[in-house]
Amino acid sequence: MLITTKGRYALRFMVYISSFPDRKITLREVAENEAISAKYLEQLAHEIVKANLLTSVRGHGGGYTLTRKPSEITVGDVLRAVEKNTAPVSCPALEEEGGCPREQTCTTISFWAGFDQIVEHYIDSKTLADLAAPELVLSRQQTDKQA
Repeated sequence: MLITTKGRYALRFMVYISSFPDRKITLREVAENEAISAKYLEQLAHEIVKANLLTSVRGHGGGYTLTRKPSEITVGDVLRAVEKNTAPVSCPALEEEGGCPREQTCTTISFWAGFDQIVEHYIDSKTLADLAAPELVLSRQQTDKQA
């Protein structure tokens, strides 16, 4: 499976936000601290809000917050929000049942389906809390309190 820049940046975006559970985070702040274009973050944020992983508050004092605790949002949730499909290969049989005319006779479908299950299990077993390094979260929160 090839995770695109979209998936990688969305994950960094969400891990950053999970480091500050008690306040709203602006796209500008994430852009500066994660070296990601604010325009690109806008596009990602739109898709992630649509997937109900983030909430957005507009105006002065606005920003983004997680809809659930970091320990309740998986890497799989984030990747599916922006990548749409996490299948390791482009195979119609993996995308929808009965989606491939060769599904009944394909000699490799069981391999790809098994690989897909391993990938799904792994990305669904890791949460934002798992990815946020405790020392980084403490450092960010201390910096936040000093500001």
